[in-house]
This record gives sequence, C-alpha cells and structure tokens, in this order.
Amino acid sequence: MSGPQKNAVFLERANYRQRRLRDASRLLPILGIVLWTIPLLWRTDQAVGPSNSRMVIYIFGVWVTLIVASTLIARFLRSDETRD
Repeated sequence: MSGPQKNAVFLERANYRQRRLRDASRLLPILGIVLWTIPLLWRTDQAVGPSNSRMVIYIFGVWVTLIVASTLIARFLRSDETRD
C-alpha cells in the first residue's frame, strides 16, 4: 500500500534567481522606509546627540544606496530575460 508519490519541486537555477531578484525588488521600498525612519529614533535633545548634518548625510546615503541597489537588481533581471 503505497500512497501517491510526491513529485519533487524543482526549479531551474535561472528561474529561482529571477524570482528571488523580483522578491528583492519588491522588498527594496520597504527596506528604504525602515532605514529612513531610523533617524526618528535618534535623540536630538541631548548635547552629545547626532547633529542635523549627520542625519541629512545618513538620509542621502540611504537614498544613494537604494538607487544603486535597484539599478543592480534591474540590470540582473534584464540580463536574465535576454538569456531566455
């Protein structure tokens, strides 16, 4: 008495990578929002707290990092599509 055989789920590596890259591109805005809200948690009322210039540098650094990350993800997704 053997039950129905379970077929192993197999995805080609290219399809798997492309799906994970699409997932990463969907999560990138959420990561950006989380990273941009971090300066709200910094204390600015203390004399030794972070200065406004450091906050602005952090925000623009996150912004540039998100641009670079989305460019790389888009480039890898585009190169995967041309291989098909």
